[in-house]
Amino acid sequence: MHSIDKVTQHILNSKLIPLFYEDDVQVVIDVVKALYAGGIRTIEFTNRGAKALDNFKALIALKNEMPDLYLGIGTIKSEEDAKKYIDAGADFLISPVFDASVADIAYLHKVLWIPGCMTPTEIHNAQVAGCNLVKLFPGNVLGPGFIEAIRPLFRDVHFLVTGGVDASEVSIMSWLKAGAAGVGLGSKLITKEVLANKQYEQLTHTSKQLLSIQGLK
Repeated sequence: MHSIDKVTQHILNSKLIPLFYEDDVQVVIDVVKALYAGGIRTIEFTNRGAKALDNFKALIALKNEMPDLYLGIGTIKSEEDAKKYIDAGADFLISPVFDASVADIAYLHKVLWIPGCMTPTEIHNAQVAGCNLVKLFPGNVLGPGFIEAIRPLFRDVHFLVTGGVDASEVSIMSWLKAGAAGVGLGSKLITKEVLANKQYEQLTHTSKQLLSIQGLK
């Protein structure tokens, strides 16, 4: 297992984190392989379905072929879920909320936890709990101006943004220029069409294009 500092630095270097959920384990594996072929080295699989844990374990096994891939689990909202995915081998945990019990479990197991926050109070609580990497969610509600406004208050906190980020240079750069450390891309990158039609070559191509954006190099 990687140290918290190493995982944090890897995420900050990556800047772009695809995230998705799918029931079909073969589709899950093929999507991750397509992203990896496109240069992606940090992926969040989300805990949003009945097959989430089994499929995540399949991805952890896949890491034997991809030793430089960092694989995290998202939508962690309870101590029980945090324990299950830490035991499964998650490199990091991401939540849509700040939850003290998840913070405690991550701390005890020395695993990076990225809480989801929407207000200055939530960000403050996360910082007090020892988090220097915070997810702002939902980004489409907050907007880039929110980061510009709060950065002077939280100079030691790095912000990732998910929700409403488009798979385009204009959208991604608007967040990075506002001060975001990185962005999460879900259905705008791994679209319903990509999943339904197994358009993996297109996903690889799009990933390469996005990683060529000047701010992501």
